[in-house]
Amino acid sequence: MAEKTFVILKPETVKNRLIGEVISRIEKAGFKILAMKLIWASGEQAEKLYEVHKGKSFYSELISHITSGPIVPMIVEGEDAVNKMRMLIGATNPKEAKPGTIRGDLGISITMNIIHAADSPENFLRESKIFFGEKEVLSY
Repeated sequence: MAEKTFVILKPETVKNRLIGEVISRIEKAGFKILAMKLIWASGEQAEKLYEVHKGKSFYSELISHITSGPIVPMIVEGEDAVNKMRMLIGATNPKEAKPGTIRGDLGISITMNIIHAADSPENFLRESKIFFGEKEVLSY
């Protein structure tokens, strides 16, 4: 059964003109884009996104990075979307990500790893609501 997941193309993806490359990989993997926009995340959005990491040593670095330039948040749909997207993007650390994964091929560092993806259906719901209203998500 098709389910939805949430991803963000991070500032380095936009800056390095890799939006098309990453979206192409997502679509070729069988995902359908239901919502997408180019925005500059606010501090409030960043804090909500990464609230699960509040108090950790890398929290402020995450906030600084995701607000450092334009991002592309997206909601996509596909079979077993959360798990398949996590496999497509690869390990958080690009040095540990397998070749052929988005992070393995394009990632720069643990923070600048090209793409964020929800790690559970619950986090999809929480994270997607930070960036999209109900009327912005298409069904087709």
